[in-house]
Amino acid sequence: MPIERASTADRAFLAMEGGGRAEQIGVALVLEPGPHGPDVATLTRLVGERLTAVPRLRQRLVPTPWGCGGPIWVDDARFDVRRHVRHVACPPPGDERAFLDTVVSVVAEPVPAEAPLWSAAVVTGRADGATSLVVVLHHVLADGVGGLAVLAALVDPGGSAPAQPFPRERPAARELALDAGRTHLRSLGRGAWWLRQVRRSFAAAGGLAPPRAAPCSLLQPTGPGRAIGVVAVDGRALREAAHRFGATGNDAVLAAVAGALHRVLRGRGEAVDAVVIAVPVSGRRSDDDASLGNLVSPMLVTVPTAGDARSRLLAVAGQVRRHRSDASGPPPIALLGGLFRPLAALGGFRWYMRHQQRLHTLVSHVRGPEEPVRLAGHRVRAAVPVALSESGNITAYFEVLSYAGTVTITAIVDPDHVPDLDVLLAGLGDELDMLAGLEQ
Repeated sequence: MPIERASTADRAFLAMEGGGRAEQIGVALVLEPGPHGPDVATLTRLVGERLTAVPRLRQRLVPTPWGCGGPIWVDDARFDVRRHVRHVACPPPGDERAFLDTVVSVVAEPVPAEAPLWSAAVVTGRADGATSLVVVLHHVLADGVGGLAVLAALVDPGGSAPAQPFPRERPAARELALDAGRTHLRSLGRGAWWLRQVRRSFAAAGGLAPPRAAPCSLLQPTGPGRAIGVVAVDGRALREAAHRFGATGNDAVLAAVAGALHRVLRGRGEAVDAVVIAVPVSGRRSDDDASLGNLVSPMLVTVPTAGDARSRLLAVAGQVRRHRSDASGPPPIALLGGLFRPLAALGGFRWYMRHQQRLHTLVSHVRGPEEPVRLAGHRVRAAVPVALSESGNITAYFEVLSYAGTVTITAIVDPDHVPDLDVLLAGLGDELDMLAGLEQ
């Protein structure tokens, strides 16, 4: 049988936890309310039936014997969907704030390490009667684009399951050792390729010694708490306005985030000349389930705060065009995995993130279905993305999901350091409206 190993990037994400917060991503699918909404049992059954289309959802990540290479994915013979899907009631009054707080608590709950690395919650109790399915994936299982492949298999009509027995036998130690040896031999002749990739990856991420991000209150060691707020905008209007200036909808979102953060800082009596944003760039050529795992590299974009929304958009578009191709290969944490993993396991990554001066925030944008999808026969009216990780000293970051003509931006903040979340959301909405209305 084929040997499925965790990639070097996947293993880096495991090491990054280092005893801290679990690296998990999630999305809340909000269903259109109706008189006969799907109940918990129905949604649990559907998830159980449809997850067979994504074999990784019934696999565990296990270590191998010494000399047999990195950890492998194996079928979980004890898999039971009821261990992964649960019911969560949104507390009174069931408004948007109560719902978003519930979503954060669901995504923050660590998935069990001894089972397939995902979970889901059916959330009921919203004041408007809507039922939601919140799907949570550990980052080692999938990045944002891979997560969309999982969701595509779960919504109606479901994905097609591969014809294979379950559970399959684990590879024998001899097979693993031979496979590890072949991989090692192949790597010996790739030194020049590795050096080129390291140069490209670090160039996109600002180089080995990038200019320091301006000190400000956006950079403070974060605590355990997280709060989220959501802003939605007409994706078509935003994209068309951006195209008039040779930019993309993604560029417009980055310009809006920088403008909103600038407003927050001004309200605090602070000012910076530029906001530095990290943008994960996918190296994935398809979003099918065969390519789950992590295939993203960071790109740094420096957005000047002086000038209007148009000037910020042009500055972003120019930088993205120059550096995007450099960020399309393996990330630095994967290329330097043999050094990164032991240092991260000892807490080195957490220390660095709490003291870094490379960036002010992170914006991750994933493009979902352009047409509305349905789950259990009910239209998915909204999809809210959330990601929780070891944010170090980054007090606010953003997850973006385009779905059915709407761009949904989730601001994720440490509430102790960002008590003005409402100011941030209002500024983000204003900036997006300005950008969507730009004319030549």
